[in-house]
Amino acid sequence: MSTPVPIKGIPMPIVRLNRSLLFSGIVLGFILQQPLFTTALFLIVLPAVLWGQKASLIHLIGSHLFRKMNDSSPTESPILMRFNNSIAVIMLGMAQVAFLFGATTTGWVFSGIVAIAAFVALCGFCFGCFLFFQFNLQRYKLFGGKNSTGTLQVEH
Repeated sequence: MSTPVPIKGIPMPIVRLNRSLLFSGIVLGFILQQPLFTTALFLIVLPAVLWGQKASLIHLIGSHLFRKMNDSSPTESPILMRFNNSIAVIMLGMAQVAFLFGATTTGWVFSGIVAIAAFVALCGFCFGCFLFFQFNLQRYKLFGGKNSTGTLQVEH
């Protein structure tokens, strides 16, 4: 039996940079009525969702900007960060489709949801983290945790 390799977490300064960029980019785009801001954010976050932190421009920049702080700061799970970014990419992608078809109000609503979630996360409550927990809890209730005798099965 092999020993699992611990997953290195993403330092919180980089997580906050990601949230701040999403929030400020969307707000600035809305103020200027320029949907290209949301397109840029979509294109920046998409590689991180598809290929992980090694493809994340935000992670690369944050690793250099916050080099000293990153070493001693708390971290967030890369799985959780990818889940949160996936939600942002889906919402920003739907916004792009809405903007493309001239439904600007709908596009700003989808973008606004991402901005609100990022702002709330900056204030201390991560809605994506809550959804991740609920998703895994429901998945566990539906598919995992019980063996054929109906008793709880715990893996070591």
